[in-house]
Amino acid sequence: MMVKNITPPDSTSEDPSAIVRLVNVHKRFGSLLVLNGVNLTLRKGHTTVIIGESGAGKSVLLSHIVRLIRPDRGEVYFHDQRIDNMPDRNLSKIRPRFGFLFQLSALFDSMTAGGNVAFPIEEHTRKSRREIAKIVQEKLAMVGLDGLQENWPADLSGGQKKRVALARAIALDPELILYDEPTTGLDPPRADEINELILKLKRELGVTSVVVTHDMASALKVADRIVMLYRGDFIFDGTPDSIESCDDERVRCFVHGRCTPDAL
Repeated sequence: MMVKNITPPDSTSEDPSAIVRLVNVHKRFGSLLVLNGVNLTLRKGHTTVIIGESGAGKSVLLSHIVRLIRPDRGEVYFHDQRIDNMPDRNLSKIRPRFGFLFQLSALFDSMTAGGNVAFPIEEHTRKSRREIAKIVQEKLAMVGLDGLQENWPADLSGGQKKRVALARAIALDPELILYDEPTTGLDPPRADEINELILKLKRELGVTSVVVTHDMASALKVADRIVMLYRGDFIFDGTPDSIESCDDERVRCFVHGRCTPDAL
């Protein structure tokens, strides 16, 4: 049975537990409509997983949350501050409160693992070399890589690169961590290491997390809440348990790895 596209019911109203709100966000690239007036509230301390087909707008949605992209229409709030129209000089004070794990890790090849983790600390603080080295050690230890500070990215495995990138993402103790396809390119055991780290950071640091993924095993393991984007709209918003019993054929096809009836 097909159901109508949904709008998360709490997304346009103020919520004291909200860390991010997207209100009626539209985005188009040329003739391609990517986000069709979406609404979403992210609550403090929760992990929200965003699923959907390639091209559904998941990464574009992430980019709106951290204001890498501005909406054509609509509003984006971080706590009670509207950021979609915020001047860059003001935004620079907010950005360190976000951590971003890029899909391909995006490490600087010209820096060691320790140098990559140190980079945001050097850019956004006035800490001493000794203080920075201590933070780098702590963050690498948190992801299980203390001792690899002097290793170059070229000498790291795919899983190690992801973990260094994650250590860099938490270097400034962000309130919100965004993960863009964190398990892509990893074998199942290495992918599950990343899942465990996502759970660990939520548990130990109390961070709010947004995870974009195609990996349903990962989604079901780390999520408090799953939302699904389909052709620019949300068609599901619920718990990991409820998605497995959802009767929307589009959702069921995605969860079980089948093409939708209208795909061909």
